[in-house]
Amino acid sequence: MKKKLLIAAVALLAAAAVVYLCLPHYARQALIHLYPEITDAELFPRDTLHAPDTAWVWPSSVHRNGYKLDASDSAYLDEMRTVSFLVIRDDSVLFKSYRGGWEDGRTSNLYSATKTIVGLLAGIALDEGKIGSLDDAVSKYLPQYVKGMQADVTIRDLLTMSGGMDWDESYASLFSPTTHAYYGDDLRRLVTGLDVVDEPGVQYSYRSGETQLLAFVIEAATGETLSRYAERKLWQPMRPEHDAYWLLDKEGGDEKAFCCFHTTARDAARFGRLMLRHGDWDGRQLVSRSYIDEMMSPASYLKDQWGRDSLDYYGFQTWVMHRDGQAIPYMRGMLGQYVFAIPDRNAIVVRLGHERSDVYERELTLDIIRYMEIAEKILDAS
Repeated sequence: MKKKLLIAAVALLAAAAVVYLCLPHYARQALIHLYPEITDAELFPRDTLHAPDTAWVWPSSVHRNGYKLDASDSAYLDEMRTVSFLVIRDDSVLFKSYRGGWEDGRTSNLYSATKTIVGLLAGIALDEGKIGSLDDAVSKYLPQYVKGMQADVTIRDLLTMSGGMDWDESYASLFSPTTHAYYGDDLRRLVTGLDVVDEPGVQYSYRSGETQLLAFVIEAATGETLSRYAERKLWQPMRPEHDAYWLLDKEGGDEKAFCCFHTTARDAARFGRLMLRHGDWDGRQLVSRSYIDEMMSPASYLKDQWGRDSLDYYGFQTWVMHRDGQAIPYMRGMLGQYVFAIPDRNAIVVRLGHERSDVYERELTLDIIRYMEIAEKILDAS
């Protein structure tokens, strides 16, 4: 009996090994590493965006950490495995909390909050005339993108997630394009090869592949890799304290533009500052005010994700939250990476961590609402 069980076990293992070896490269990598983590910088090749020799450092408010979180709010941050919670007002750090062994200089993957950075780079390329118009066809920059309705897709469609790409935004499926993009080594072939199945420019539908395609447009227009263009036009001008990293699909390959910019909480807050200042960084207009204001405004001419109403929560690769009568632009990543820019309070809130809520109130996950409530308590108390 034992011998038969041993033979059956060996046969099962052999069959599993055969199946594993027959899987595509990205699926094998996904099985090895399983669910993505914010500490994935060492898993993939990467490009470094170098900080300048002299950094601009956020000063501390005289009220810094004068507010003490109540027990329920502190427990919630721990429940969601928060590593950084940062509140900045009037360019000064009002509150900071690092948890789970995290610290100021440690980088996190921003995941889809990275998309807003790509949106900013598209605006800079437009301002410089390297992109002629947001209504240019993608095929003007990527001539191969002409199969079927691909030829009808514009840069504006990619910016607003209305490009109609045949994309499954599934993070748990082994064979989804999202898993393929994250763990694979052929991003360019993947996204340029997918059909366009919905009429472009009609309805918003969240598709990471459209951000990746937008990144390829920016590279074609500028003649630079995304990392080098971002370093020259955004990163170094904002004078961060630390180097940042953009993960690649392979050595010398393409940036994972849809997901994978690594930085610290304090340096991520600089993107919030740029939004609050409408593209200005201490007197230097990094991206034109007209572009960034459109970027932070909902693309209301589109239908929303349910096909019912005018879109009121997404602009150019940037989310917009309506709260207490104001529109709050924010960056958003799949494990709860958030950078909120609160105009009425001249405030920035950064939250980084390992988990987010899976419960939605329309387009918002409930943790977003809770973090805003915690931040408002801190702002009101100081």
